[in-house]
Amino acid sequence: MTDNPFGGVFGDLFSVLGQQGPNAWFETARTLALNVARQGDDDPNPEPAERQRLEQFSPLVARHVATLFAVSVHDRITATNRSGLTLASLEQWRPLVLPMVETPPPALEGLDPSGANMMGQLAATLGPLFTGFQLGSVAGHFSERAWSLAALPLPRENDERLLVVNNVARFASDWSLDADTTTIFALAREMIAATVLSQPGTGDALRAVLLDAVRDAMAVQGDVITRLTQMVNPEDLSSLMGNPEALLDGLELPDHTPATDAINAAAAVLRAVFDAVAFSVTEQIVGPATALREAYLRYRLSDARGEDAAAALFGITSQGEHQTQADAFVYQIVEKYGLETFTALLRVDGLPSASELWDPEIWYQRVTNSLLA
Repeated sequence: MTDNPFGGVFGDLFSVLGQQGPNAWFETARTLALNVARQGDDDPNPEPAERQRLEQFSPLVARHVATLFAVSVHDRITATNRSGLTLASLEQWRPLVLPMVETPPPALEGLDPSGANMMGQLAATLGPLFTGFQLGSVAGHFSERAWSLAALPLPRENDERLLVVNNVARFASDWSLDADTTTIFALAREMIAATVLSQPGTGDALRAVLLDAVRDAMAVQGDVITRLTQMVNPEDLSSLMGNPEALLDGLELPDHTPATDAINAAAAVLRAVFDAVAFSVTEQIVGPATALREAYLRYRLSDARGEDAAAALFGITSQGEHQTQADAFVYQIVEKYGLETFTALLRVDGLPSASELWDPEIWYQRVTNSLLA
């Protein structure tokens, strides 16, 4: 009889996990994400009326965005449901999450998965799957209310545009807004986000600051793995199985490191620019959108929890003083130099630094006098 009553169970577990292949973490994320996205109402397809509204306004919105940023903007956009946005999110975010999977946290460096430490073996095996659980959960909850990928300013692998028209319609209904005005705003926000975030220069710059932020976020996973490897007796394991959330007690995302300050500054300004462009385009088409502005601000501050959780996976904090400052940053640049100034964001040197966030004039002078301008 084995000395460890869990030995046979873990041996079977290792055998099963070993047969799943190197992409098991992503398949886990995909399965979990879709399960979350379809909860409640089984995620119905877009209503025909909402599809028609999208087709009606898409060419008009694309022309306005193209004129404002002096770039070519195609008007192709796909009406989708929550599952469609969830799958698109997973594919776009997968390259950004890979460093968490491919680089073991400090707790696992030098660990021999075939060694005698049963919990060490378990931790080494489950490390990537733990990342998959995180990714799947945030992707599924992200699509609960998000309209499009524009809700999270991350680099994109392509400029494919999707809009969860049922979510847009629900937002308009919940806040008693005009459906056409809300659709135009959502369309404009996704079109400008797809245009900026798919640019090679912008994408490279964002990936550079994201890599450092993800490394900081990995420290939290390392702490989880350390706790798991220290649970070597049946009493600890029984306690964990009865209360698995205890494994995360006291763990927090890193706060105010140079990496998180850099990505927060860049992401906050991008969000503020997307908002400013979308409101500008909307008001050019339908006139003042005061009710929409108020509703959207209140939504962003109180109802965007799924979007905030997705941002946190990449070390980004969506709320706080830096976002308020980013809104002021964009307002000051627009008032003094015009919204078209933000065409600089299409270049590799266009993102503001953490220090420039607090002094828009320094950013303006740098990007205006850049050799790439």
